[in-house]
Amino acid sequence: MTSARTKVGHALAKGLGIKLDYRNETGTKMSRGESVFSVESADSYAEYEPTAAEWIRQITPTGPDMWRYTKSLFPFTHWITRYNTQWLMGDLVAGITIGAVVVPQGMAYAKLAELPVEYGLYSSFMGVLIYWFFATSKDITIGPVAVMSTITGNVVLKVQQTHPDIAGHVIASALAIIAGAIVCFLGLTRLGWLVDFISLTSISAFMTGSAISIAAGQVPTVMGITGFSTRAPTYQVIINTLKHLGDTQLDAALGLTALTLLYSIRFVFNTLARKQPQRKKLWFFCSTLRTVFVILLYTMISWLVNLHLPKHNAKKSPFKILGSVPRGFQHAGVPVVNTDIISAFASELPASVIVLLIEHIAIAKSFGRINNYTINPSQELVAIGVSNLLAPFLGGYPSTGSFSRTAIKAKAGVRTPFAGVITALVVLIAIYGLPAVFFYIPSAALSAVIIHAVGDLITPPNTVYQFWRVSPLEVFIFFAGVLVTVFSSIENGVYTTVVVSAALLLWRVFKAKGRFLGRVKVHSVAGDHLTGGPEAKYGSKGTSSAPGNDPDKSARNIYLPIEHGDGSNPMVVADHPYPGIFIYRFSEGYNYPNANHYLDYMVEVILETTRRTNANSYPTLGDRPWNDPGPRRGQASIVDDHRPTLKAIILDFSSVNNVDVTSVQHLIDVRNQLDRYTTPDKVQWHFACINNRWAKRALVAAGFGYPSPEGESGFHRWKPVFSVAEMGGSESAAADAEDAANRRESRFNQKDIETAVPIHAQQETDGITTPDSASSRNSFDKQLTKSEAYQQGRVSERRIAVVQGLNRPFFHIDLTSALQSAINTAEATTGGQKKAGADELL
Repeated sequence: MTSARTKVGHALAKGLGIKLDYRNETGTKMSRGESVFSVESADSYAEYEPTAAEWIRQITPTGPDMWRYTKSLFPFTHWITRYNTQWLMGDLVAGITIGAVVVPQGMAYAKLAELPVEYGLYSSFMGVLIYWFFATSKDITIGPVAVMSTITGNVVLKVQQTHPDIAGHVIASALAIIAGAIVCFLGLTRLGWLVDFISLTSISAFMTGSAISIAAGQVPTVMGITGFSTRAPTYQVIINTLKHLGDTQLDAALGLTALTLLYSIRFVFNTLARKQPQRKKLWFFCSTLRTVFVILLYTMISWLVNLHLPKHNAKKSPFKILGSVPRGFQHAGVPVVNTDIISAFASELPASVIVLLIEHIAIAKSFGRINNYTINPSQELVAIGVSNLLAPFLGGYPSTGSFSRTAIKAKAGVRTPFAGVITALVVLIAIYGLPAVFFYIPSAALSAVIIHAVGDLITPPNTVYQFWRVSPLEVFIFFAGVLVTVFSSIENGVYTTVVVSAALLLWRVFKAKGRFLGRVKVHSVAGDHLTGGPEAKYGSKGTSSAPGNDPDKSARNIYLPIEHGDGSNPMVVADHPYPGIFIYRFSEGYNYPNANHYLDYMVEVILETTRRTNANSYPTLGDRPWNDPGPRRGQASIVDDHRPTLKAIILDFSSVNNVDVTSVQHLIDVRNQLDRYTTPDKVQWHFACINNRWAKRALVAAGFGYPSPEGESGFHRWKPVFSVAEMGGSESAAADAEDAANRRESRFNQKDIETAVPIHAQQETDGITTPDSASSRNSFDKQLTKSEAYQQGRVSERRIAVVQGLNRPFFHIDLTSALQSAINTAEATTGGQKKAGADELL
């Protein structure tokens, strides 16, 4: 009985002029009439469309969904209760190692951010302390990094040009809060997939260009050169450095030797690790601590040189040193965030957010794959966001995942994200116990540490060559990003790579080209023989294996691009499978950007290779369209045209996930165009491999998927062909395999005839005889399998069902069934003879 809500809806639709019954897809009774199986052997199945209410129910979170979402925000709850001593030992080693590395790096990176060195320690402490609560990666270390520190320094300098009264740490803290809030919002709304729009090429270009820019900017500090801005474009910094080489100070003695020592130590211990694999772990830790060793060594040298420094004044030192570093969290407090500060750095905010995202997620995904675990990108965004939201309350500035420290942490044997707490304790000890030591650290040594750290971020030439082998166009994007970074700025380099990568993606989508497919019969070859049957010996050695029940081991039809654009052997001829029937495959989805390009090419080829069904379909000359004027006056129409008429089009939707209004309307327009071309006949439209119910709904709404009423379409004798599948029972594939295995075992063991398993009945019925069975089958088996009672009993156990709905006869499970249906209907409609070779297909 119709509900009141349905009645009200129908009445409203009628009042608004909405036609609810705008199609009659089941006007003709659907059955599997021509199927080789009887109607009684399979259940009927009608496919129903998805509804808007169903979609809303799918996306509406339920109570359990909300609970799972809440738990997912705190991943540590899944493993903290199983924490054990072995995990603790691994986390202790890794945590202490990273703490020893992050202290000197944090101070060095703070100088890049145009901030006092203690702010690098504050950021390092808060990053590692907070991250482990929200982490889905055990390897990542959040803290100050070279690229983000450089961008922060650029923002600080830019804002201070217009607001000189605002302190640098205030600007950096405000930037951390705003960028962190944006990233946290993206994570909470589970939009981490947005990061996938940024290609690996873009990330590599950004990292390489940034590393070159940062290293070039640190060379003047290493050499003790002053007098020009190291924040200028990289090429200008390099030129100015060369111009001022004559102004080199004593700092160069410390900076250059420190840089040489860092690379020498790494080379020595890497060589020892290769030559002494049994001590690889020991040499790794020795190499990891090279930064600490170099900083302590040059701090001691600086202390000896400045032992009698007048009035403990750092400016009196013969080379530049850090000077006084306050003990503890002297700058803790509520950050200042107002509209003046935000508006001053708003233009730099997109680049800051992008850097926070891509550097962290790229590193997390990479180490997740290396160490065999999966990260949650959205949850990682939450971790970054919360870290940057809370760090400014202790004086921190924007921070994200560090590549160098993450690599060290992974190699150190970290077991869980709890290692960050150990690192935080090490940094805390440094903040309160080592400020007196920090006073003597040479600035040149810190710059050497930065150059050494960012050197690993430069993409090696071999990797660029691999990019070229995979996708040559993306190599140009890589160099474009690097060059823009070098000749402009890091921010512009980020924008360039992201925008050009997006443009390349759109170009590929817009210019996606479909392919016409042809049918090819193939056999599988194992060694020197075919696997299809006893008659298919391949070569001169060996004999063919016995055919099994797997249809893939016999001859089968595949579909290849006719022009061999996929790289298949051009000597293999893939012709159109039937005159007037075309198989067309979409290569990269089918939506409004590429719909017109796809179908224009399809129609162009079809019109070139077919002829009009009725060449005299225009009663008068004036009825002909202007773009098809026909023969000149006094000349007869061309009748000697052996091209076939267009009968059917099969669209392969295997690469199509969804369609939209524009793309479907293009299909409707092309259908109408080709129907006029084939008048008085109509073109069949078959669809194969549709994987989305909403795509089916859209196509059905446009009148596809079923034949039009007979009065309009002319399909008076259309023959549906449906794919059916076994539902189980003695005739299922699993039963066949078990049956064959039991028979082999019975023959091997020479069991009594009562215990032997009968030979597969289908082999006898189909006339398939293996060499094995031909020689060893006994007479009892033959009599049993040929008996009528046995046959009826076996058939009665067979249960099959249609795979797709009977009400969608032109939607097919694969190309073979689509082609079978198209050929059957074409022959039934035209009454023509079968094409040679079609018997094998059908």
